[in-house]
Amino acid sequence: MAPAPKAVKKDENAKPADAASSAKKVDKGKREKKHKDEKGVKAMYKVEGSKLSRARPTCERCGPGYFMADHHDRYTCGHCGFTRYKQK
Repeated sequence: MAPAPKAVKKDENAKPADAASSAKKVDKGKREKKHKDEKGVKAMYKVEGSKLSRARPTCERCGPGYFMADHHDRYTCGHCGFTRYKQK
């Protein structure tokens, strides 16, 4: 037969585990994550006075309904994969 477990004394001055772990996180200097702003449709168009213009080119293969993604050296269509490189 196994011996009975010994009783553990509780320290009345001890902090709860949650408070101790949160204090350690702050002391380590971890930063909170930054949330990126969602661009949505408003990034696809520019309003100039009373006119509306497209900010990005449309895909040559897919047609006027598909905008191309703007990378630092190229434009890419997310629908068909067509890539057009920017002029230097």
